[in-house]
Amino acid sequence: MNDNSNISSIDGLQALISRAGKFSRGPAPVEKWEPEFCGDLDMEIRRDGTWFYMGTPIGRHALVQLFATVLRKDDDGKTYLVTPVEKIGIRVEDAHFVAVEMNAHQVDEQQIITFRTNVGDLIEAGPDNPIRFVTVKENNGVKPYILVRGRLEALLARPVMYELIALGEEIEVEGVLMFCVKSKGMVFPIMASDDLQRLTA
Repeated sequence: MNDNSNISSIDGLQALISRAGKFSRGPAPVEKWEPEFCGDLDMEIRRDGTWFYMGTPIGRHALVQLFATVLRKDDDGKTYLVTPVEKIGIRVEDAHFVAVEMNAHQVDEQQIITFRTNVGDLIEAGPDNPIRFVTVKENNGVKPYILVRGRLEALLARPVMYELIALGEEIEVEGVLMFCVKSKGMVFPIMASDDLQRLTA
């Protein structure tokens, strides 16, 4: 990382982001900022949603929430902490967030599935926040993700995944009978019904 006293420590980084502004009403407008890239930081978001700095977990949840407001994944596939004056690279093991809670309710006879992430984001699955399912070859299972904002996604925690699967139903998609979930009028295919039957046989 470049020699910069403002970002040479976790406290310095916190101060830098705090000076960029408070975003109590939600994430910062990072998509509008194009600051200079100043290097990579030894910071990583692990698969379970825990943030590490220099190999040590960041124990202050409020600090993690602050960092999460300035996360951005660019089209180069890398993730950055972005302020109006700095762009700092960090590592992400899997997804940026973890969906830790789910609620399904009906509005005008339409199901709406809402997720809460480990940093407090509330997301309604639908056209702007689709759910995608990735096949896990090791056990022929699936890993569900929901788009939170920009290119940032949340991996559904296992208990949440089971809650979601319980809402599944068979729907024909492009001539193939699929096991799917629905939210805000959108259909999100999980897997072909035949494949599901083989897994549960």
